[in-house]
Amino acid sequence: MFLEFKREVEHVLKDALEKASYNYEELELEESEHADISSRVAFSVAHAQKKPPEIIAEEIVHHLELPAGDTLIAQAVAAGPYINFSVNDLFLHKTLIGIEGGIVSPEKRGKIILEHTSANPDGPLHIGHLRNAVIGDVLVRVLKYAGYNVETEYYVNDMGRQIAVVVWGAERIVCDNAKKADHAVADVYIAANRMVEENSDFLKEVDELLRRYEAGDPEVVQRYEALVKKCLSGIQASLERLKIQHDVFVSESEFVRRGAVEAVIEELKQKGDIKRDGSALLLQLEGIEKALVIQRTDGTSLYTTRDLAYHRWKAKNCDRMIDVFGKDHELVSHQLAKALELLGVKAPEFVIFAFVSLPSGSLSTRAGRYISADDLMEKIEERAYNEVDRRRTDLDDGKKREIARKVGIGALRYDMVKVSPDKHIMFDFDEALDIEKKGAPFVQYSHARACSILRAAEEKGYAISPYRVVGQSPIEDYDPTLLRERSEIDLIKKLSRLDSIIEEAASELKPHLIAKYARELAEIFNLFYKDCPVLNAEDELRKARLVLVDCARIVLRDVLDILGIEAPEEM
Repeated sequence: MFLEFKREVEHVLKDALEKASYNYEELELEESEHADISSRVAFSVAHAQKKPPEIIAEEIVHHLELPAGDTLIAQAVAAGPYINFSVNDLFLHKTLIGIEGGIVSPEKRGKIILEHTSANPDGPLHIGHLRNAVIGDVLVRVLKYAGYNVETEYYVNDMGRQIAVVVWGAERIVCDNAKKADHAVADVYIAANRMVEENSDFLKEVDELLRRYEAGDPEVVQRYEALVKKCLSGIQASLERLKIQHDVFVSESEFVRRGAVEAVIEELKQKGDIKRDGSALLLQLEGIEKALVIQRTDGTSLYTTRDLAYHRWKAKNCDRMIDVFGKDHELVSHQLAKALELLGVKAPEFVIFAFVSLPSGSLSTRAGRYISADDLMEKIEERAYNEVDRRRTDLDDGKKREIARKVGIGALRYDMVKVSPDKHIMFDFDEALDIEKKGAPFVQYSHARACSILRAAEEKGYAISPYRVVGQSPIEDYDPTLLRERSEIDLIKKLSRLDSIIEEAASELKPHLIAKYARELAEIFNLFYKDCPVLNAEDELRKARLVLVDCARIVLRDVLDILGIEAPEEM
């Protein structure tokens, strides 16, 4: 609903500027504590007109006319150099009607291929991969809500040297099949990597294995595929526990076998600034000091070259490409973009995320010092269970574990996106689960509180949708003008902003905006709960407040869904 209000503001403001014969580039709309929307356009116009911005703002407002019909704007006033717009009662009423009707996605806006996670199939996910996966998954959900057709891809690095080490090691080290598949593969990798580091002859054997795989040796291909499939099955199980799924798994070996990588190398030789370092080929890219190695001395391809072929293929199958990369791939992202430009391919949009720290320190798989995502999920669910067990002695063990799973996984997901992707995170179990810290458990608790109020209303015979007759909307029989308290108005206004927050998060690829909105909405709902009695209010006011509680429940549920977090009805 807020987007509709914003569009109306844009329309009347543009009309006023044209009537005043003022040229402008941007309307410069922004949030303000003094208005529902404020415009700073008078500043830029004043500079061109050589007049004080206060005078310009007054003149614009003088020419401003509100629509004669069902406008959502209560008034527009000049406040110094600012033009402030406020919503009216119709806006508040239509907000609640719209919420009961559910989120309606805009028309489809094109196809996006979004790649995220793409962890090497040499072991389980760790917390860094987990942040990649959650950022990617929340972006997918946001973009779908915003009307995009999104395909999620996992790019399988099945040709890197580390995979060759695993395949080589599997012939010499017994794989513990009693373990979860990805953990068993990690044990092989860690032991084999240690052997290779201690014996250079073993490294030659690994490189020969890699060469044979790239050449398509059937026996080697079979060994590779079996181990990659085994490890990916474990990784997928971890992702499913996090409520994350990929539509397509694409192996980089596909692009070598079909000749796409060789085609990229040949084209770059013709179009790029190629240097030779012995038998290796290096591509010098404008504005980037470090050259991109596109072919090893033994003639085998590198990850970045295969990545170029992958992106060229992706570009033919979508309107936009989005990649979620760790900070350690920032240079690669610049090299990739420049090299794709040489190939005449539009570069993907990159979401670069900073790393996650734990008090225990290193997360390196190669050295065998890592804390897996599985370990983290087990630990946080266990802590959540202990808290539920302490607070809810009335529940059976199965119900306690169900709530603990929802709260634990929700806390983990929320903390991965609660700040901008480019900001470092220090993950703390106690803070993540602390309701007072206003993370996922706080938002989930607010949803459960709304459900509890509605259940109590049903028990007293006050029930409304969905606890009343299905299809009978509470909107039809309540008086919206009774909702006049400050905390009621603030809650409705915050509820109205979900569509604009989705649009902003989708256009700027900022998943943390959804997490921030969820927290703020929960805060405002709890202030409303504190200030405004619901069940003990007079009949008509109670009915109106129950509608508001139900709308808060719906939006809290929806925003948790965008975050990939379950919305428990009790905690």
